[in-house]
Amino acid sequence: MPRTRIATVLVVPLLVMVAACGSGGSSDSTPKSSGNAECTYTDDGREAAKKVDLPPGTPVTKKPTTVNISTNRGDIKATLNGDTTPCTVNSFLSLAKQGYFDDTKCHRLHITDYFVLQCGDPTGTGQGGPGYVYDDELSGQESYPAGTLAMANSGENTNGSQFFIVFKDSPFPPSYTVFGHVNAAGLKLVQGIAAEGIGTPSNNPQLGPGDGTPKSPVVIHTVK
Repeated sequence: MPRTRIATVLVVPLLVMVAACGSGGSSDSTPKSSGNAECTYTDDGREAAKKVDLPPGTPVTKKPTTVNISTNRGDIKATLNGDTTPCTVNSFLSLAKQGYFDDTKCHRLHITDYFVLQCGDPTGTGQGGPGYVYDDELSGQESYPAGTLAMANSGENTNGSQFFIVFKDSPFPPSYTVFGHVNAAGLKLVQGIAAEGIGTPSNNPQLGPGDGTPKSPVVIHTVK
């Protein structure tokens, strides 16, 4: 859903819903950021939604790892692809360790066309980020079936902190880094949130009536 800076997850298809639905994925089969297992995080010139240190330049893990996203609606367990998207996972784990996601609302739900719940902005507006950006990790073969965990962006190589969970197979182009997936119970939980519908509709007419805030608040307590 990308971020509305998902907005950042969809650039227009979702608008930062994925903030944006940026450019298509690279046809190169090698993730752009994983290179020599070193990662580059660049100051984006914006004030961070919550002050954090930059992630380490060397990924803390290059293997699949699991985390628990604890919310007011229940737990969402996720497996992160540290082997294929090491720099994305490195950033996500760094933010989680620093409490960046703690007590933040999932600010966006899209229940038509793209089927995503978007989170990761402490401001709850879809405009916030960690104060840095980093490159996509794309193969060009990405797909977004139900349960996918991916980064929202506002264009090529603009990843920050906003991410989305796909609750129904989505037709996104291969422009959003897929860095993990949620378990069956977590997917069911998100599908239940989606079934409740939209609360406050988006003010972007391009996104249609199926985009807005979740009808009932979804708050991330911790990610560990």
